[in-house]
Amino acid sequence: MRKTLAVLLLICAATLSSWGTAREDSIERLNNSAEVLKAMMAASDKGIPEEVLDDAKCVVIIPHLVKGGFIVGAKHGRGVATCRTPQGWSAPAFVSVGGGSWGLQIGVEAVDLIMLVMNEKGLQHLLANKFQLSGEGSAAAGPVGRHASAGTDWKLESEVLTYSRSKGAFAGLTLEGAVLEQDDDSTKAIYGKEVGFRPTLVGEVATPPEAKEFKAAVSHAAFKASAKEAKDEAKKQTNN
Repeated sequence: MRKTLAVLLLICAATLSSWGTAREDSIERLNNSAEVLKAMMAASDKGIPEEVLDDAKCVVIIPHLVKGGFIVGAKHGRGVATCRTPQGWSAPAFVSVGGGSWGLQIGVEAVDLIMLVMNEKGLQHLLANKFQLSGEGSAAAGPVGRHASAGTDWKLESEVLTYSRSKGAFAGLTLEGAVLEQDDDSTKAIYGKEVGFRPTLVGEVATPPEAKEFKAAVSHAAFKASAKEAKDEAKKQTNN
């Protein structure tokens, strides 16, 4: 009887420890994602154009995506996503991204990854809970700079624009074969239960206290981008 009780206590302790670690990791991921977004807005002419962010329907941030391998490459990371709703930005949905690529690769590199969902088709693919960022979800390397070039097709054709940040500068990134899906462990750790991907991203789920800083960072970045684009457009009209 004592042995059985001892075993049960050990199992409970291990479960609580695991849950606590998952929760701490998830909170850290939220905070790191907020910092990546703040860095993006501070990057000026080396960052993501204001009009691109202002047009984005959803923002997905994967801090510390690990890429690497020898001959056969691999990439994996976990982060958070949020989408625009009539009431503002949604509560965060936890995601993981993984996949492989073929080519001559040596070494390991950790980068911050940002994905911007640009149109309704891309939004529906994201809400499907799991999709591949090539073929099913048309992902392209996003334009970089103070303004997006008028010659790019980002506004009309690209479902998802992808960016990576390494050594302080953002650059367009191609993610061939990467798969984006819900991170169930982090979802349970923060929300305390299973929460659907779609209900979260369409605004049907309340934002948990742990995500207040992340949501504030997204709202501030989007507002700043919108205000900057409006100011530039007004200046352009005046000059004309």
